[in-house]
Amino acid sequence: MAESITRVGGRVVSAVSELGDISILLFRILRSFPQVHKVGRLTLVQMMEMGVRSMPLVVVTSFFTGTVAAIQAAYQFQDWIPLRYVGAVVGKSVIIELGPVLTGLVVGGRVGASIAAELGTMKVTEQIDALEALAIDSIRYLALPRFIAGVVMIPVVVVFADVLAILGGMLAAVYSIGMSAQSFAFGLKLFFVMDDVWGGLIKSVIFGGIIALMGCYYGLRTEGGAEGVGQAATRAVVSSCLLILISDYILAELLFGFVFAR
Repeated sequence: MAESITRVGGRVVSAVSELGDISILLFRILRSFPQVHKVGRLTLVQMMEMGVRSMPLVVVTSFFTGTVAAIQAAYQFQDWIPLRYVGAVVGKSVIIELGPVLTGLVVGGRVGASIAAELGTMKVTEQIDALEALAIDSIRYLALPRFIAGVVMIPVVVVFADVLAILGGMLAAVYSIGMSAQSFAFGLKLFFVMDDVWGGLIKSVIFGGIIALMGCYYGLRTEGGAEGVGQAATRAVVSSCLLILISDYILAELLFGFVFAR
């Protein structure tokens, strides 16, 4: 019993210590913001990597998410609710939840692992130590561009994902369910409010920050050679996905329970 209590206590202390280290890294990144003009080119490169190069994966994921949402809504509605409300269900679910969360998870898996592996490789090959020896702040040079790119580009990708998912839902409604495009559009406009769009975009900003922060945190803490790089990439992806889901609940409570509550 004593051993198990000690083991649990040690894990709790380790988790709290890790949370503190992540908070310190976030503080150092935010403190470097006034020097963002010095890493403009690096930021643009990271924006291209996180945004444009993630689009093929996002296109496939979001399109088929919309088609499945439409088919499932029609299945649930049969004999109970008019099918013209399928557009409303697809629009609401995609804009508020499916678009930001699934895009965050998919992009987080791709980008989080990439950031952790890249920075981890630099760490174990002592390139980061070389930067510090040249009086270059590694946080400003490596973490700040990735954090800004995540916060800026994930919302942009989410907008495209929302549009593609709704388009996929409309095509599924027309060709699989037998609805008309006009009926789907009527349902889509029926309950549309801008607060839903703003809520989804706020979520995506937070998710982008989480993805970049976790990738940088585990990448900069990498040790142990090639095996350590692999472990850092895995931890970055797992922690990003978990934090996205946890923060999604918290943001849903705050945004739709208080901020946008009517």
